[in-house]
Amino acid sequence: MAQSSSKSRSAAPSKERQAKGSSVAGEIRIRGARQNNLRGVDVDLPRGSLVAITGLSGSGKSSLAFDTLFREGQRRFLETLSGYARQFLGGLSKPDVESIEGLSPAIAVDQKSVPRGTRSTVGTLTEITDHLRVLFARAGIAHCPNCQQPVRSRTPEALAQEILRIYEGQKVLLCAPLIRDRKGSHRALFEDLQKRGFVRVRVDEQVMRLEEVPELSRYQRHRIEVVVDRMIPRSDEPGRLRESLNTCLKHGEGDVLVVVGEEANLYSTERVCPGCGGDVPPLEPRLFSFNSPHGACGDCQGLGHVRRPSEKAVVKDPTLSIRKGALAVTKAKGGGLHFPRVDWAFLEKVGAAHGFDLDTPWRELTKQARQVLLEGAGEERFADVATWNGKRFKGQVEWERRFPGVLGALRRAGKKGTKRKTLERYLAEDVCDGCAGTRLMPAARAVRMDDWTLPQLLALPVDELTSTLQGLELSKRQQRIARDLLLEIERRTHFLLKVGLGYLTLERPADTLSGGEAQRIRLAAQLGAGLQGVLYVLDEPSIGLHARDHGRLLGALGDLRDGGNSVVVVEHDAATLRAADYLIDVGPGAGSHGGRIMACGTPAEVAAAETPTARMLRGEVHMPAPETRRQGSGKFLRIEGAEGNNLKGVDVDFPLGTLLAVTGVSGSGKSSLIQGTLRPAMQRELGREAPFPLPYRRLLGCEHIDDMVAISAAPIGRTTRSNPATYTKILGPIRDLFAALPESRMRGYDKSRFSFNTAGGRCEECQGGGAKFVELQFLAPVTVPCEVC
Repeated sequence: MAQSSSKSRSAAPSKERQAKGSSVAGEIRIRGARQNNLRGVDVDLPRGSLVAITGLSGSGKSSLAFDTLFREGQRRFLETLSGYARQFLGGLSKPDVESIEGLSPAIAVDQKSVPRGTRSTVGTLTEITDHLRVLFARAGIAHCPNCQQPVRSRTPEALAQEILRIYEGQKVLLCAPLIRDRKGSHRALFEDLQKRGFVRVRVDEQVMRLEEVPELSRYQRHRIEVVVDRMIPRSDEPGRLRESLNTCLKHGEGDVLVVVGEEANLYSTERVCPGCGGDVPPLEPRLFSFNSPHGACGDCQGLGHVRRPSEKAVVKDPTLSIRKGALAVTKAKGGGLHFPRVDWAFLEKVGAAHGFDLDTPWRELTKQARQVLLEGAGEERFADVATWNGKRFKGQVEWERRFPGVLGALRRAGKKGTKRKTLERYLAEDVCDGCAGTRLMPAARAVRMDDWTLPQLLALPVDELTSTLQGLELSKRQQRIARDLLLEIERRTHFLLKVGLGYLTLERPADTLSGGEAQRIRLAAQLGAGLQGVLYVLDEPSIGLHARDHGRLLGALGDLRDGGNSVVVVEHDAATLRAADYLIDVGPGAGSHGGRIMACGTPAEVAAAETPTARMLRGEVHMPAPETRRQGSGKFLRIEGAEGNNLKGVDVDFPLGTLLAVTGVSGSGKSSLIQGTLRPAMQRELGREAPFPLPYRRLLGCEHIDDMVAISAAPIGRTTRSNPATYTKILGPIRDLFAALPESRMRGYDKSRFSFNTAGGRCEECQGGGAKFVELQFLAPVTVPCEVC
């Protein structure tokens, strides 16, 4: 069925779809949609179906799916919340549409949905890590991070003897922890403490009388301990200590805080190492979160890596000698070191003292010589001479000084904060020594279930995680606690396997994922949520997928639909279009030439129309291969020993002067090779600021490259005032032309007068935006065109 009118209506769901049965009856009726380039579109979408919206690029697919359907569905859901809640969530403007009926709460899975921060991982995106945190907090067995022995409880008398041994003769405060980092004003707690006869509390490390406690902010986290006693422990009078300690343990649930001056130490009767006597913090979910200060590694703050000067950052070419420029901080053929400030004569003295030559290639130097050059010679001093010959003063002075090494000088310069921009080039991301890349503090890494720790489970591929968890030998108590958590983890890992991501580990950072992997993770998270009656809108889910994985993707979309949801996908892929229950073809062209419904119905009905999409579905659109292939310039860009992520020492030749395509199944290492290795390595070779590339041995053929332009899929606009004319810099010559006109010169107008980004040229009513946001207080704000301009 094909209609060229913009008032086209959809047919009922196909007989095949009705035979399958839909868990959600009815239709979504759109009337008069004029968002962006849509021309008063009327269309009906069957609920509980997999609906594909296709058409030429720019024809209006996203305007219909995201700017109309999704925005209105989300806006209506937000309107059901209270006005108090909406002021924190923000609002959406109403799309330009007359009416939409039968709409469900909407969720968008687009190309920008997945957080790509350094703290996001596969486990946090799918919430599997959150379930594992609760599992270890409630069923894990705490071990000492130093001795690796299981912690045990101790008697109050043993704790009293330890406090006597450490603090005898000192003024101490014995406090019972009551509130451990929790929001609220806690006024009822203070009133209850006064009724019980307590006099002082310690609020956020400040000791004060109960009647002097100020009103605490209900939106901030607080730590509150009640002061049970102020005393000086004495071994000849232990009675008072025992009595006060018992009161602390009673109110602190087995914990007591001993405060001496500015220092506070927590002791417990429940978590004590039998070997070294150290205490372990209470097992809470936040202890296993690297995004919380309670669980994050103190050295890397939960990132798993640190930026610091390293050998791979300062060694530019190991095949060269130091004098020829092996180090990136030196100037070849004379000159001097940029960092550190050491002249060649002094460096030769250091080399002579430690048995190496400045003309020896770096890779042929001994390990000891490299250590001296990088980390310095310690406290050893070398003679140095300074001579000056000025107009008024002449002379020479001799002294001895230490050689700090290249890395030592860089670290010292970083602490001083000098030449920060220059130092960035020599910083590389190294695995944190404190946590070995696991991101967690020692106490969290030591907690075990059976013989497994949380970092060990997070390092497993997803396809091995379920069998490992099922094989854990747990006690009856642990089994009862873990039963529901393990079932939820198994359900979520099942959906990751279903979309073909079983090779990923839960600790894999989100910013290292390809676009296809990131979108499938978001899709698997929605599958694992188990929602029903929801409208899912997806933006080309087949992007970044190899043809091998299309079947898994379509199976996941089918599961989402069969769970009682409506699934709308914006797609170009022929296999996805043929698998859809209902198909909408938008066209006929792009921009002002599009915005109409050309055909809608089942894929077979749309294929009978005369549109570019119909011809593609009938197999009439072919893309013939070129008869001859371009040979290129005969020069190559060669990268050797690429080992980033899952690359295994790859050596690749890239012929220059040709169009190259790098392909492979999803997750095979394409992005790691090009975006993670070749691109930053080439940028650094060209002298630009760039992150340090993934590990590789060397890059050859750079002398054949004059410049490099990187084009990514990132959004091009940074502000709402960005448009194609400003981004492509076409507006610049146009402004120059208008500024050169006789009338402009007569009025004294320069080119800034014709810019909507600067005062004097822009409309001051809307600040150059062309539209104004009208706040409606209890409803979402509305965007209206500026009446002045």
